[in-house]
Amino acid sequence: MSLVEQTIARLKKQGKVAPGGVSALSPNDQSPHRAAPVLVDDRLEETSSLAKHIVVDNSGLRASGYFPEQDRDRQFADQYRRIKQPLIDKALSAATSVGEPRVIMVTSALPGDGKTFTSINLTLSMALERDISVLLVDADVAKRHISEILKLDEQAGLLDALVDENLDAESLVVPTTTRGFSVLPAGHRVASTAELLNSNRMRKIVAALCARNPRRIVLLDSPPLLVTNEARALIKIAGQVVLVVRAGQTPRPAVQAAVALFDSQQAGGMVLNEVQGSAGKGYYGYGSYGSDGDQA
Repeated sequence: MSLVEQTIARLKKQGKVAPGGVSALSPNDQSPHRAAPVLVDDRLEETSSLAKHIVVDNSGLRASGYFPEQDRDRQFADQYRRIKQPLIDKALSAATSVGEPRVIMVTSALPGDGKTFTSINLTLSMALERDISVLLVDADVAKRHISEILKLDEQAGLLDALVDENLDAESLVVPTTTRGFSVLPAGHRVASTAELLNSNRMRKIVAALCARNPRRIVLLDSPPLLVTNEARALIKIAGQVVLVVRAGQTPRPAVQAAVALFDSQQAGGMVLNEVQGSAGKGYYGYGSYGSDGDQA
């Protein structure tokens, strides 16, 4: 039995894993990457006071390796539906005693496992849902891939709000032209980031971001768990943790050590990345999913 299967079995035995659901693929909804313009009268959140909207450059993301090959869009869309639905269901159920279930942390045991690839695609898939919005937070403040990809690396963001308690983090949120999708950049570099992320100020910021909209999901693109103190600080505020594992590359002891760092009630899923020959198949609860991205 593989490590992923053992983890699935263990968590199911504990009764902590929600069953995964698969939605039918609509002819007009074949990709998690399809961008829809933000309409003023169809906006989930009022963003008119914010400085600007950014355009999500799908072709640029694909060229950089953060989207799959175009001929695999339909397969990926279906796989991300399997991944996102249990997360959304739990986020909106408030049925957890550990953390805020609408705060979903996407992380990995080690660098290079594909967690930023997963964060981007999961966010865009969630944004297709009509009844929720998704705020993607670049909480990997050392690497800041999300901010760089979206060309927001020079903008004020999370770290600025952590340093300046008079600064409203919501005012730093950047809306996009993809309906229901906004971004909080990492912000300007500062020292002692682990202490900042572990502070009461961080907890207040996340609580305020959630309070802004009861249908908002806050997705944290986190550093790897085993090589940074920042990721361990973020675990304390996340209601769900999605662990990305690179098939055939991430050592088994590293996966076991990473899983041991968070409570079983926070288990949002295991994404098994770069699975060979896995077209159309996968686990999700604690589950597996095949992709080509290993950008983070």
